[in-house]
Amino acid sequence: MYKLFGKRTIDLIISLLGLILVSPILFICSLAVLLNYGSPIFFSQLRPGLRNKIFKLYKLRTMTQMKDNSGMFLPDLDRITRVGAILRSASVDELPSLFNVFRGDMSLVGPRPLLVEYLPLYSKEQARRHEVKPGITGWAQVHGRNSISWEEKFTLDTWYVENESFILDLKIITMTIISVLRKKDINHTTGVTMPVFKGK
Repeated sequence: MYKLFGKRTIDLIISLLGLILVSPILFICSLAVLLNYGSPIFFSQLRPGLRNKIFKLYKLRTMTQMKDNSGMFLPDLDRITRVGAILRSASVDELPSLFNVFRGDMSLVGPRPLLVEYLPLYSKEQARRHEVKPGITGWAQVHGRNSISWEEKFTLDTWYVENESFILDLKIITMTIISVLRKKDINHTTGVTMPVFKGK
């Protein structure tokens, strides 16, 4: 019952209330991004969701668009500024994703939506992460987030798919709040973000 109706109802209520409550914070942070990076304020990217359905994910932009002489983006560490680092450490850059939850693309809790180009690289077991809606936070995020390997992350994702429940979601949300307050496991050990997944 929770998976069919309860979870979506909770997502709708919390995302709507969340968007209303954080709108002043989102406005201030958007202004900081505009002054620091210029336009666009939001970072948007196509991501696969439930049953591989593609949707557009929204986040606050935390990096510049600086490129090298060949037209390739510079490494993450060279493109993130102090403002971007602050937004990431407080997970404020994730706030626009509440709109994705309200719209039904995502849930509050579920495996994080990754890149579309990763889809053909998953093993059959890893692909099970798309049997549920992606989430703003998830079981992998509260067990290492960006500090764990891809293999560990996917194992945690598939475990969540098999054990999804109201109690587990409540536990994950509580653990997420604690992790955000502690600013724990924000960055990967090799850089600001996870390295590119190249398949098993």
